[in-house]
Formats: sequence, C-alpha cells, structure tokens
Amino acid sequence: MKVKIISHTMNPEKTIAASAKLCYSRVGVEDISEDLTDESAEKFLEKLMSFSHLSPLEHVSFTFAIEGVSRTLTHQLVRHRIASYSQQSQRYVKLDNFEYIIPPQIEENEKAKKIFIEAMQRDQEDYNTLVEILIKESSQKLIAEGMPEEKARSAVEKQCIEDARYVFPNACETKIVVTMNVRTLQHFFTVRCCERAQWEIRALATEMLKQVKQVAPTLFKNEGPGCVKGPCPEGKMTCGKQNLIREKFKNL
Repeated sequence: MKVKIISHTMNPEKTIAASAKLCYSRVGVEDISEDLTDESAEKFLEKLMSFSHLSPLEHVSFTFAIEGVSRTLTHQLVRHRIASYSQQSQRYVKLDNFEYIIPPQIEENEKAKKIFIEAMQRDQEDYNTLVEILIKESSQKLIAEGMPEEKARSAVEKQCIEDARYVFPNACETKIVVTMNVRTLQHFFTVRCCERAQWEIRALATEMLKQVKQVAPTLFKNEGPGCVKGPCPEGKMTCGKQNLIREKFKNL
C-alpha cells in the first residue's frame, strides 16, 4: 500500500481558525488573519475542537494518492459520500497482468495461499481469453466492411474489455485519488481506524491520519477511532483494548 498527500489547502489550521473566528467577529477575514499568529491559531483551534461548531472544518481539504489497494477496500472507501474520487478504470485500462492483494490470514497459510494464487491466475487467463474471443467476434463485421484488422480490433477493444472485466476478483489491485475535507476525515478516522473496521481500510485510515497529523497537528491531535476521545461507541462489540488503542493513536 502506498499513500501520499499530493495537495492540501494552504495554511490549513489558520484557514479554519479564521473561518471560525469570523462567525463571532465584527471585522472581516482580512483583519482577523492579520492578527492571527501560529500561537493564537493553535489556542483557538484547541477551543474550537471541543465545541460542536464543525462547519469551519469543511474549508480545508486534503488530497491523497493511494496505490496498491484492493477493490474490496475502494468499495468501502467510496461509501464516504462527502468526498471526491478518481479511480483507475477497468473499462479503459486493459489489465494484461493484473496485480492483486493477498489478505494476511491467507498469506500466512501455505495451503490457503496456494489456492488463492491459483484462483488469481485463472482469473487472468479467463480475462485474457474473454477479451480475445470478444475482440475477434466484434471486429469481424468491421473487417468485412473493409477496415484493416488492426484498426478494427482497436475500435472494439474498449467495449470488449468493459465486459471481460466482470471476471476480475475483489482482490484486484487498484489506484485512486481521494479528496476529503477535515470534517469528513474526522468521521472517516472515527469509523475506519477502529479495530472493528476491515483490516485493509483500517491500515489505510491509520496511514492517512499519520500523514495529516504532520501537516496539521492541532486539528488532528485527538483523532482516531471513537474510543480515543471518549468511551468506546461499539457497545457489546467492543474490542476491549481501549487503553492500548488510545496510547497507539496518541503516539501515532
């Protein structure tokens, strides 16, 4: 898994502090910003983060480039609807040798891993066969009308790989660019850093949190799963490791 912040709102903490201060000020943002030092912004944000005044958090966003993750992960990721996504297309990109993600439990079991890899190999073989069958059949009409074979095959390829991709598994590796504002990120971390979250998206969320903390430490100082800021919200489904989890995210 590769995760990297490729862009974010300039001066994220001052931007949110100025936006929030405007709500309670008689002067404009320009005057507020002139008087806003790093120290005063940090102090104000500490207070703001203890309130339920969350709309100013939406003025700052982070964009992440994410690679080496499975379609299983991105199916979960895109459920976070207040965000923007651009994902590698299986309609336009012909996967002649697709990469795949092996779950740790399967990786550690020799017998299970053998079965898994064989299944991935069959998927690739079946995909290649399907693409060739569909291209050959679909291009015949164009060739019969006088189009050169190479051009005819190229003309029908997209439609053919669009249908052949249905054979690919959830393990198929994908790449995605994600943009979320701070408010969405906080909710994302609350539910996806939790021990009850699926292992792969939990690893992604934890790495994303680690990186945004380096850019905006005050904004994300107390972020993590729900138990970081209060009692575990999972009730009877709790992992029972709140103290360890809190320590982990405190030192992330």
